[in-house]
Amino acid sequence: MTEQMETRENRLKRLRMRSMRRGIKEMDILLSAFADANLDGMDAARLDLYDRLLHENDQDLYQWVTGQVGAPDVFRDLVHDISQTYQ
Repeated sequence: MTEQMETRENRLKRLRMRSMRRGIKEMDILLSAFADANLDGMDAARLDLYDRLLHENDQDLYQWVTGQVGAPDVFRDLVHDISQTYQ
């Protein structure tokens, strides 16, 4: 099934799975908590952006979320929201 034909329910399941199976345990914890708290309320455009973010390298994501390095403009608001998950 292509992503264009993917149901919202299946998309949310896929994004949750990708959020918790990252490779770096810290990112597994941060992203799975964010996904559990926020994915259901996201519109299609925000889900598209989150899906794009999940394609980024874990080392980069970790530095963005922890504020060690600024996130690219396209991800800045989303990364800020993720970083607030545990605060």
